[in-house]
Amino acid sequence: MPSSLSLIAALALGYLLGSIPFGLIFTRLAGAGDLRTIGSGNIGATNVLRTGRRDLAAATLVADCLKGTVAVLIASALFGPDGAMLAGLGAFLGHVFPVWLKFKGGKGVATYLGVLIGLALPGPAWPAVLAFAGAWLITAYFTRYSSLSALIASVITPLVLIVFFHDRVGGLFVVLTVILWWRHAENIRRLIAGTETRIGGKT
Repeated sequence: MPSSLSLIAALALGYLLGSIPFGLIFTRLAGAGDLRTIGSGNIGATNVLRTGRRDLAAATLVADCLKGTVAVLIASALFGPDGAMLAGLGAFLGHVFPVWLKFKGGKGVATYLGVLIGLALPGPAWPAVLAFAGAWLITAYFTRYSSLSALIASVITPLVLIVFFHDRVGGLFVVLTVILWWRHAENIRRLIAGTETRIGGKT
Protein backbone atom coordinates (compact mmCIF):
# COMPACT_ATOMS: atom_id res chain seq x y z
CA MET A 1 0.00 0.00 0.00
CA PRO A 2 1.47 3.40 -0.95
CA SER A 3 2.56 5.72 1.85
CA SER A 4 0.77 8.94 2.70
CA LEU A 5 3.71 10.87 1.25
CA SER A 6 3.38 9.00 -2.04
CA LEU A 7 -0.33 9.77 -2.23
CA ILE A 8 0.32 13.45 -1.52
CA ALA A 9 2.97 13.42 -4.25
CA ALA A 10 0.51 11.85 -6.69
CA LEU A 11 -2.12 14.49 -5.90
CA ALA A 12 0.45 17.28 -6.29
CA LEU A 13 1.73 15.81 -9.57
CA GLY A 14 -1.77 15.70 -10.96
CA TYR A 15 -2.54 19.22 -9.79
CA LEU A 16 0.58 20.72 -11.36
CA LEU A 17 -0.06 19.03 -14.70
CA GLY A 18 -3.75 19.87 -14.64
CA SER A 19 -3.12 23.52 -13.84
CA ILE A 20 -1.26 24.18 -17.11
CA PRO A 21 -3.62 26.62 -18.92
CA PHE A 22 -3.12 25.39 -22.47
CA GLY A 23 -5.97 27.46 -23.92
CA LEU A 24 -4.46 30.66 -22.56
CA ILE A 25 -0.95 29.68 -23.68
CA PHE A 26 -1.99 28.68 -27.21
CA THR A 27 -4.04 31.82 -27.85
CA ARG A 28 -1.31 34.10 -26.57
CA LEU A 29 1.38 32.39 -28.64
CA ALA A 30 -0.86 32.67 -31.71
CA GLY A 31 -1.46 36.37 -31.10
CA ALA A 32 -5.17 35.88 -30.47
CA GLY A 33 -5.13 37.96 -27.29
CA ASP A 34 -5.91 37.17 -23.66
CA LEU A 35 -8.52 34.42 -23.66
CA ARG A 36 -9.88 35.67 -20.35
CA THR A 37 -11.16 38.83 -22.06
CA ILE A 38 -12.94 36.94 -24.87
CA GLY A 39 -16.43 35.44 -24.79
CA SER A 40 -17.12 33.78 -21.44
CA GLY A 41 -13.56 34.40 -20.23
CA ASN A 42 -13.13 30.67 -19.75
CA ILE A 43 -9.77 29.06 -20.59
CA GLY A 44 -11.24 25.92 -22.18
CA ALA A 45 -11.61 24.83 -25.78
CA THR A 46 -15.20 26.07 -26.18
CA ASN A 47 -14.13 29.63 -25.45
CA VAL A 48 -11.00 29.29 -27.59
CA LEU A 49 -13.37 28.50 -30.46
CA ARG A 50 -14.88 31.96 -30.00
CA THR A 51 -11.58 33.47 -31.18
CA GLY A 52 -12.39 32.03 -34.60
CA ARG A 53 -9.41 29.69 -34.47
CA ARG A 54 -10.67 26.13 -34.77
CA ASP A 55 -7.10 24.83 -34.84
CA LEU A 56 -6.35 26.42 -31.48
CA ALA A 57 -9.63 25.13 -30.05
CA ALA A 58 -8.81 21.59 -31.20
CA ALA A 59 -5.27 21.83 -29.81
CA THR A 60 -6.65 23.06 -26.47
CA LEU A 61 -9.20 20.25 -26.32
CA VAL A 62 -6.52 17.62 -26.95
CA ALA A 63 -3.99 19.15 -24.55
CA ASP A 64 -6.52 19.61 -21.74
CA CYS A 65 -7.61 16.01 -22.21
CA LEU A 66 -4.06 14.65 -22.37
CA LYS A 67 -2.90 16.38 -19.20
CA GLY A 68 -5.47 14.36 -17.29
CA THR A 69 -4.46 11.13 -18.99
CA VAL A 70 -0.72 11.73 -18.58
CA ALA A 71 -1.10 12.61 -14.90
CA VAL A 72 -2.97 9.36 -14.24
CA LEU A 73 -0.53 7.19 -16.20
CA ILE A 74 2.58 8.65 -14.56
CA ALA A 75 1.08 8.32 -11.10
CA SER A 76 -0.06 4.78 -11.85
CA ALA A 77 3.50 3.79 -12.77
CA LEU A 78 5.02 5.52 -9.74
CA PHE A 79 2.41 5.12 -7.03
CA GLY A 80 -0.04 2.41 -8.12
CA PRO A 81 -3.84 2.50 -8.54
CA ASP A 82 -4.55 4.69 -5.51
CA GLY A 83 -1.97 7.20 -6.67
CA ALA A 84 -3.48 7.17 -10.14
CA MET A 85 -6.90 8.06 -8.76
CA LEU A 86 -5.50 10.88 -6.65
CA ALA A 87 -3.51 12.21 -9.60
CA GLY A 88 -6.70 12.21 -11.64
CA LEU A 89 -8.47 14.18 -8.93
CA GLY A 90 -5.50 16.55 -8.75
CA ALA A 91 -5.43 17.09 -12.52
CA PHE A 92 -9.12 17.94 -12.57
CA LEU A 93 -8.80 20.33 -9.62
CA GLY A 94 -5.72 21.88 -11.20
CA HIS A 95 -7.61 22.67 -14.38
CA VAL A 96 -10.63 24.06 -12.55
CA PHE A 97 -8.64 25.91 -9.86
CA PRO A 98 -5.15 26.70 -11.27
CA VAL A 99 -2.92 28.49 -8.80
CA TRP A 100 -1.26 30.43 -11.65
CA LEU A 101 -4.57 32.10 -12.56
CA LYS A 102 -5.75 32.93 -9.03
CA PHE A 103 -7.74 29.67 -8.98
CA LYS A 104 -9.97 30.80 -11.87
CA GLY A 105 -9.75 28.01 -14.43
CA GLY A 106 -11.86 26.05 -16.86
CA LYS A 107 -14.95 23.95 -16.38
CA GLY A 108 -13.09 20.68 -16.58
CA VAL A 109 -14.89 18.73 -19.30
CA ALA A 110 -11.84 17.81 -21.41
CA THR A 111 -9.72 17.01 -18.35
CA TYR A 112 -12.60 14.93 -16.93
CA LEU A 113 -12.49 12.85 -20.11
CA GLY A 114 -8.69 12.64 -19.99
CA VAL A 115 -8.74 11.33 -16.44
CA LEU A 116 -11.39 8.80 -17.44
CA ILE A 117 -9.26 7.59 -20.35
CA GLY A 118 -6.19 7.28 -18.12
CA LEU A 119 -8.02 5.22 -15.52
CA ALA A 120 -9.68 3.05 -18.18
CA LEU A 121 -6.43 2.17 -19.97
CA PRO A 122 -5.20 -0.52 -17.54
CA GLY A 123 -8.61 -2.10 -17.02
CA PRO A 124 -11.89 -3.11 -18.65
CA ALA A 125 -13.69 0.22 -18.18
CA TRP A 126 -13.39 1.44 -21.77
CA PRO A 127 -17.19 1.29 -22.24
CA ALA A 128 -17.39 4.18 -19.74
CA VAL A 129 -15.25 6.28 -22.10
CA LEU A 130 -17.51 5.31 -24.98
CA ALA A 131 -20.57 6.12 -22.87
CA PHE A 132 -19.25 9.60 -22.15
CA ALA A 133 -18.33 10.26 -25.77
CA GLY A 134 -21.58 8.79 -27.08
CA ALA A 135 -23.75 10.76 -24.67
CA TRP A 136 -21.92 13.98 -25.49
CA LEU A 137 -22.14 13.50 -29.26
CA ILE A 138 -25.79 12.45 -29.30
CA THR A 139 -26.88 15.33 -27.05
CA ALA A 140 -24.81 17.82 -29.03
CA TYR A 141 -26.25 16.56 -32.32
CA PHE A 142 -29.86 16.99 -31.23
CA THR A 143 -29.58 20.11 -29.04
CA ARG A 144 -26.43 21.93 -30.24
CA TYR A 145 -25.64 22.74 -26.61
CA SER A 146 -22.06 21.91 -25.59
CA SER A 147 -22.80 22.56 -21.91
CA LEU A 148 -25.87 20.31 -21.82
CA SER A 149 -23.93 17.59 -23.61
CA ALA A 150 -21.19 17.71 -20.96
CA LEU A 151 -23.70 17.71 -18.11
CA ILE A 152 -25.56 14.66 -19.41
CA ALA A 153 -22.36 12.77 -20.25
CA SER A 154 -20.94 13.47 -16.80
CA VAL A 155 -24.02 11.97 -15.12
CA ILE A 156 -23.96 8.82 -17.24
CA THR A 157 -20.23 8.17 -16.70
CA PRO A 158 -20.19 7.44 -12.93
CA LEU A 159 -23.38 5.39 -13.27
CA VAL A 160 -21.75 3.16 -15.88
CA LEU A 161 -18.61 2.85 -13.77
CA ILE A 162 -20.43 1.99 -10.55
CA VAL A 163 -22.95 -0.42 -12.06
CA PHE A 164 -20.70 -2.31 -14.45
CA PHE A 165 -17.07 -1.85 -13.48
CA HIS A 166 -15.34 -0.25 -10.53
CA ASP A 167 -17.21 1.39 -7.67
CA ARG A 168 -14.12 3.22 -6.33
CA VAL A 169 -13.40 4.84 -9.68
CA GLY A 170 -17.11 5.49 -10.00
CA GLY A 171 -17.03 7.23 -6.63
CA LEU A 172 -14.21 9.47 -7.84
CA PHE A 173 -16.28 10.43 -10.86
CA VAL A 174 -19.29 11.23 -8.69
CA VAL A 175 -17.06 13.85 -7.02
CA LEU A 176 -15.76 15.14 -10.36
CA THR A 177 -19.30 15.32 -11.72
CA VAL A 178 -20.52 17.35 -8.75
CA ILE A 179 -17.68 19.85 -9.26
CA LEU A 180 -18.30 19.94 -13.01
CA TRP A 181 -22.00 20.70 -12.48
CA TRP A 182 -21.12 23.41 -9.96
CA ARG A 183 -18.75 25.00 -12.50
CA HIS A 184 -21.59 24.94 -15.04
CA ALA A 185 -24.05 26.76 -12.75
CA GLU A 186 -24.28 29.77 -15.08
CA ASN A 187 -24.77 27.50 -18.08
CA ILE A 188 -27.56 25.66 -16.27
CA ARG A 189 -29.31 28.96 -15.52
CA ARG A 190 -29.03 29.98 -19.17
CA LEU A 191 -30.28 26.58 -20.33
CA ILE A 192 -33.36 26.95 -18.13
CA ALA A 193 -33.91 30.50 -19.41
CA GLY A 194 -33.38 29.45 -23.02
CA THR A 195 -30.48 31.88 -23.50
CA GLU A 196 -27.57 29.45 -23.59
CA THR A 197 -25.34 29.79 -26.66
CA ARG A 198 -25.51 26.86 -29.05
CA ILE A 199 -22.57 25.26 -30.80
CA GLY A 200 -21.85 27.54 -33.73
CA GLY A 201 -22.75 30.67 -31.81
CA LYS A 202 -26.55 30.80 -32.17
CA THR A 203 -28.83 30.86 -29.13
